[in-house]
Amino acid sequence: MPGNSRNASKRVVNKKGAAMGSGGKNRAGLKGRGKTLPADERPWHKGYSGTEKLPEKTARKQEKERKAAAAEGRAPKIGQPGTKDTTWGRGGGGAYGRQTPQRGRSSVRGGPRVAPGRRSNPTREGPELLLGRNPVVEALRAGVPATALYVAQGIDIDERVAEIVRTAGDKGLPILEIGRNELDRMTGGVLHQGIGLQVPPFAYEDFDDLVAAALEQTAPLLVALDGVTDPRNVGAVIRSVAAFGGHGVFMTERRAAGITATAWRTSAGAAARVPVSQVVNLTRAIKTAQQAGFTAIGLDADGETDLYNLEAAVGPLLVVVGSEGRGLSRLVGETCDLRVSIPMATDVESLNASVAAAVTLAEVSRRRTYGQ
Repeated sequence: MPGNSRNASKRVVNKKGAAMGSGGKNRAGLKGRGKTLPADERPWHKGYSGTEKLPEKTARKQEKERKAAAAEGRAPKIGQPGTKDTTWGRGGGGAYGRQTPQRGRSSVRGGPRVAPGRRSNPTREGPELLLGRNPVVEALRAGVPATALYVAQGIDIDERVAEIVRTAGDKGLPILEIGRNELDRMTGGVLHQGIGLQVPPFAYEDFDDLVAAALEQTAPLLVALDGVTDPRNVGAVIRSVAAFGGHGVFMTERRAAGITATAWRTSAGAAARVPVSQVVNLTRAIKTAQQAGFTAIGLDADGETDLYNLEAAVGPLLVVVGSEGRGLSRLVGETCDLRVSIPMATDVESLNASVAAAVTLAEVSRRRTYGQ
């Protein structure tokens, strides 16, 4: 080869043969798919108006699903108003399927609320197991759709287990009796008390609906989680919100824990009673709540306002809880109206995120009940 080759006269022949075409077999793949339809003309989009003619392929699929649903005695799982949802949670109205929920709204405390004309926002994870007797019985009472109930062999039968099995039987759920070792393997060694309820991914409440529903209450109270990554802390915060009269919790979609089986178990089923929302940008969500009338307070060990002197507790309040390690992020802390510290008798560096939230919510509840 010329250049670095020792034999400049050597002729190098390219062994690669001539490029071969597809013979027209891939011609269809080279064609464009046409223009992108606007949202109101896409039947699978939440903005679909329902007046346009369905594409032939979509119409066939929907007709096939309707026939299958009629044969099985269930509602069709298609993206049209009035159909069921394939996720669970307050955001989906406690139903299954991809759903445009029915209009109307019930109280925050009474049963699952239905969002007006909005789709649920399901998580991307697959089915999970709710573990523990209290979480499972609360889920069944709340009407959380489930696909199977796992019961360990030789389990001690108490009132909760009896209610779980009876309710699952009434709902027509498959009840599978398996060995305790097998249930340990399925749960990764997490404490399950011999009971596991398999559920689809959780569906979160729409954030705008969460704020609007809270404002309908006499003393609105919301909690925001800033980068809390431990699902046990998430569950504990939700449990405290339910105990002290809160009306909702929201957190970011990324770099934070969501409603997993661990969070559900820690909440002792309170996630069925407290609406939970996920937002893309926490700072923007806090500003939206402030514009709606909420006073945002961030829990900070170096906060300038003492919790026991928090006069804003009696009005619409948003409590922002920081992450387990770094606390409030800089931008979130600057967005809050007040930074609140919790007085402590001894020199302790800080409290756990869920403990700090519980202490704050308890003080807010006390002020609202008994005044100053």
